[in-house]
Amino acid sequence: MDDDPEILAAWQTILLDEGYTVCCARNGFEALERLRESMPDLVITDWMMPLMGGAELCRQLKAHPDLAHVPIVIHSAAPPCAEEVQTWNACLRKPAPMKIFLTTIEQLCKGDRPPI
Repeated sequence: MDDDPEILAAWQTILLDEGYTVCCARNGFEALERLRESMPDLVITDWMMPLMGGAELCRQLKAHPDLAHVPIVIHSAAPPCAEEVQTWNACLRKPAPMKIFLTTIEQLCKGDRPPI
């Protein structure tokens, strides 16, 4: 999820080329609607988004029994502050290098811990 359509389109294309199935959303509310339709292997979200940002989305995912196990990657220019309760598995600062981004996603989809 990202509210910047260019970033959303770029990462969608890259992930599709890597063989992943991708479903996009522009904010947390839209993401929750999509998650009701199909269970993801991973959620990638920006931290700062309109309507519902990454912090609230992470809290809602972890509070939902069917979604609490889904790994979450924060991909943001404004990452969470140190005082924030960590409800995500990895945080990558924009612009994340493609190799690190893809390695992190691959490891989390396999159930491994990312190297960050």
